[in-house]
Formats: sequence, structure tokens, C-alpha cells
Amino acid sequence: MTLDRRRFLAVCSRTGIASALLPGVLYTLAAQAEESGKEKPAQITAEMLEQACALAGVGPFSEAQMKMMIEGLNDQREACQTIRALKMENAVAPAFVFHPQAAAKAGPNADSTLPCGPAAMIGIDKVESTAVAPARIEELAFASVAELGVLMRARKITSLELTQMYLARLKRYDSLLHFVITLTGERALAQAKKADEEMAAGKYRGPLHGIPWGAKDLLAVKGYPTTWGAGGFEHQVIDEDATVVQRLDAAGAVLVAKLTLGALAMGDKWFGGQTRNPWNPWQGSSGSSAGPASAVAAGCVAFAIGSETLGSISSPSTRCGVTGLRPTFGFVPRTGAMALSWTMDKLGPIARSAEDCALVLEAIHGPDGKDTAAIPADFRWDSSVDVTKLRVGFLKNEFDPPPPLKLKAAGQSETAEEKKKREERNARMKIARARRDYDRRYEAAALERLLSMGANLIPVELPKLPYDAMTPVLTAEAAAAFDELTMTGRDKLLTEQGPEDWPNDFRVARLYPAVEYVQANRARTLAIEQISALFEKVDIIVTPTTETQLVATNLTGHPALIVPNGLRGGDAPRPPSVDDGESDDIGGPGTPVSLTFLAGHFADAKLAAFGYAYQQKAGFLGLHPKLA
Repeated sequence: MTLDRRRFLAVCSRTGIASALLPGVLYTLAAQAEESGKEKPAQITAEMLEQACALAGVGPFSEAQMKMMIEGLNDQREACQTIRALKMENAVAPAFVFHPQAAAKAGPNADSTLPCGPAAMIGIDKVESTAVAPARIEELAFASVAELGVLMRARKITSLELTQMYLARLKRYDSLLHFVITLTGERALAQAKKADEEMAAGKYRGPLHGIPWGAKDLLAVKGYPTTWGAGGFEHQVIDEDATVVQRLDAAGAVLVAKLTLGALAMGDKWFGGQTRNPWNPWQGSSGSSAGPASAVAAGCVAFAIGSETLGSISSPSTRCGVTGLRPTFGFVPRTGAMALSWTMDKLGPIARSAEDCALVLEAIHGPDGKDTAAIPADFRWDSSVDVTKLRVGFLKNEFDPPPPLKLKAAGQSETAEEKKKREERNARMKIARARRDYDRRYEAAALERLLSMGANLIPVELPKLPYDAMTPVLTAEAAAAFDELTMTGRDKLLTEQGPEDWPNDFRVARLYPAVEYVQANRARTLAIEQISALFEKVDIIVTPTTETQLVATNLTGHPALIVPNGLRGGDAPRPPSVDDGESDDIGGPGTPVSLTFLAGHFADAKLAAFGYAYQQKAGFLGLHPKLA
């Protein structure tokens, strides 16, 4: 029997059935509209969407907003069908764990001030007696955390001098790079003076003692705005310090600034403008950890804390030529940080070297008794790792030459407008391929360098799974995290309002079926199992910093280390006149390229040690942009 859809909607409305049935209703409406014999379901129409939104109690939306939503919904439905095609067995569980116990009983090591482990003392055994401070403190702007720590402990420099220098540089270069939301000068100077007093009295808190750093402004800091980079939140004050901030305070680090992020952790555009790439200030720094990467690259902080849900440490680290460590999911508590996706958000360090990242990660990892996703795990770093004893895999298909481009051919009845669009698309594809081909030489050189280090490279491949089709779980969780923003219409205060920006993403996500959310998480379980199986065969995987592994490992929670891998030459393809934020490889001549190393869950220390060994061999540790 065919159900009359208008009568069905009316019955649902009278009985109070609303948003829980919305996605199913929308899908049913489209299915009923499908013409007999067609292989693909009919496209969702404005009429269907308007009816579904009325049933869900969302909207009303403008004609332009509805048009953007329809495009996204049709794409979203294709992703759902791709997940269904996996035909998963009933035993496949979703890739998330519910902890029913109270947060205070989340697990062992719940104290927010963890005891210092072996990594906390990295650097202090370096020869302090030969440590020499430069004539000008600013010559240390690009020094590593480890180097600064040696000079500090040897009393060759003071934290106050270093803090004043970095505050001055932040002020000087912010007009060019737009990476500061709030300077925390008063707090920083007080912390620096205290650090100097403690060290003079023989109290040494570890290698971060007295070191200035910057926080991505999704971390709450008591007494200062926490803006999330978003219009409408410019004056938000959260009366607490995030756990990561508390732990860095306990380690003696000095917070000098709250740095930019793209609005609500997307891209590099925030309510005050666009954060810039120090290597090419005409371009954005990429995002969403835009300010942390830009400020570290510009020598304006010694290290920073960023976050990643789907590329937000990786992308700006690549664009700005810094080292970023995205930890294993659950390794660092997110208490006091803006939530975007509870099953994917991760906090991690951005610094000048893998060693610096290890110093920071040692100070901030471990459960805090509040973030129930935080898991107790050891961090034992050994910078003298023997590369020849590690099994090093590489994603062979990512290093192999790509297949020929498939350019779109002219149609028989092509209009002038269609021809223009086709030619523009083909031109973009050719330019993108030229950039990719150019950067491949650096990736090939990396494999040769690893072989020269004694690594026995083992070819591996990522499991063939529809990773992109699993990513709607992120936007579904994000839409829930910012439910009120959409429902009240305050999303119009966000700077970016295009079809791929948060306001539209949140609206589309509200129509994502709950069943499909669970199915996508079950698919994540397959991804976790199959990618984890790779790390039973190898210890480390080397890969270009490309989209497939980036999406896959963010879904599975595996750690990643992004390292600079050289500078493009003068013969590199020229950068586009407009940075649309789509790719990180558009820097042009004289800009950095990157390489990514992956490891198994909670093998973060091994990952950092391997990356540091590579950095010492490669010789790119001293690279930094020349700022006027």
C-alpha cells in the first residue's frame, strides 16, 4: 500500500513526532518521488526539504540557504548508500565507547598534575658549561625548546628576557600575519618572574620551565576571553583554565598569547581577518590551528598548543613549515577546550622539532578525571632510537606515479557556459597535478634518505574503505555541539557563509539519519581494526601529507607527526592569485613541503623519536622564514 505523504506528514505533526523521524521522512519522500525503473533515487527537492524542515521544527531558511542544503543533502545521501554497501556483519560495533561511571572515577592517574617521567628531563644533560647566549636575545627567536631550556638552566638567559622578546615580536608581526587574538602579557610577565625566582633558588620544574608558549583560542584561560575565533563569541569568558593550561602552568611554561583559529575550528579565517603564512604572507596559514603554526614559524613563541579534528594540526604545520604532533585520540584530556566532535577532537603540540613536541606532550598527557575519553597510557621517550631496529613501512601507492589525468571531454550539445566551466575545471586539474608532481621529488628524496639511515622500507597500503563517507559523523556531532547557534539563527554572525562553511554544514547535518550515524561509526570500527593491523607488521608508516591517510587516521585515532621536508625551489609552480583554502601545496617557490609519519595507538613516544632522528639526518631543523 502506498502511503500518502501529505497525510503522513499531517499525522506525524498531530502526534508530536518531529526531528527524530525527519531524516527517514526526507529519504522516504525522495524514494516515493523516484520514477519507476531508475537506478538512482530522485534528487531531493525544495518542496521535500521544506516539508521535512517543518516536521523537524527547524528553519525557516532562505531560498539561498535551502539551495545550498539540497546540494549537501544529495551528496550526504550518496555517502549513506556507500556505507550501506559495506554490508557489515551484525557483530561489528560502533567505534565509540560509552563510560557510564561518573567523570571523577574515569580511571587511574586522575590527578591533573602528573608526576614528571623520563621525558620531562630531556635536554638538561646537554653540556650546560658550554652554553653561550647570543649578544642579542632576539637571536634566540627560532631556537628550540630544548636549546632554550639549556640556556635557562645554565643561567645564561632569563625567562623574563625571553618573554619580553616574544611579546615584542608578537606585537610587531601581528599586523602582517594576524595570528594574535589576545595577548596575555600581565599573566606572562608574572609567570616569567616567578620562573626566574624559582630557578635562582634551585627549584627546577623541567625542560618547559620559563619557556613562552601560545594557546589556540579554543582553550579556556581564566580572566581572558575565549573566543573560538568566531563572530558572536568575541567577548566570551570561561571562568576556568583548561587542563592543558593547568599542566603547562605546573611545568613552569609561560603563556604569552591566545592565538587565532578559523571560526569554530575551520580554516584560517576568524572574526578579525585571515591568519597568514610567514613564508608567503599573501596566503593564509591554513587551519584551523592557524595562529599556533604561524606564530611558531615566525619565531614569536617557542611552541604552541593546537587541536585537530580533521587536519587542523596537519594542514597549518604543512603550510607554515613547522613540526606538529597529533597525539593518539584520548592521550591528552580536552577539558576546557571547545568541543567540535567528541569522538575525533585531539589536542597536541606545534613546535620546531619532534623533540620539542615530545617535551610538551610529556607535560600534558594523561587523564584528568574529567574528560572520560582520556586514557591512562605511558610516555617513555628515547631520543637515541635505533632506526635500523624499527620496521618502517611506506604507503607505496602514495609514492607511486599517479595515473594519467582524466580530463572532461566536450559534450555534443555543450553550451558556452558549460564549455567555460569544463575548461576551468580541466585547467584546475592540470595545475593541481603540476604542483603534485613537483612535490613528489621531495617525497622520493625522503625515501632515499631513510634508506641511507639504515631503514628497511616495507611497502604497505591503507585498507580499501570509504573513509570520506564516514566523515559526516564529525558534522553531526559538531551540529549537536552548536545546536543553539543554528536554532537561534546566530550562525549568521559567523564570518564565512558559503556552501562548505559551518552554518550550512550544521543545517545539513541536522538531517543526517541517526541510523546512518551509527552505521558510519560501525564502519569506523572496521577502519580501526584494519589500520591497527598494519602496525602489527610495521612500527612506523611514512606517507606524503595527503588527504586519504589524513582522513583515515583521524577517524581511527592513530597519532601522526608532520615534519618539514625541505623548501620548494625557484622552479616550483607559481602560487594562485587567490588562496581558496582547498590545498596546502600551493605555496610556490621558497615555501616548505612536509612529510608525515604515523604509528600505532599510544606509540607517540616512538613516533616522536623516529621523527627526530629523521630531522637530524635531513637537516631541515634550522629552516625558518626571513621576516622583515
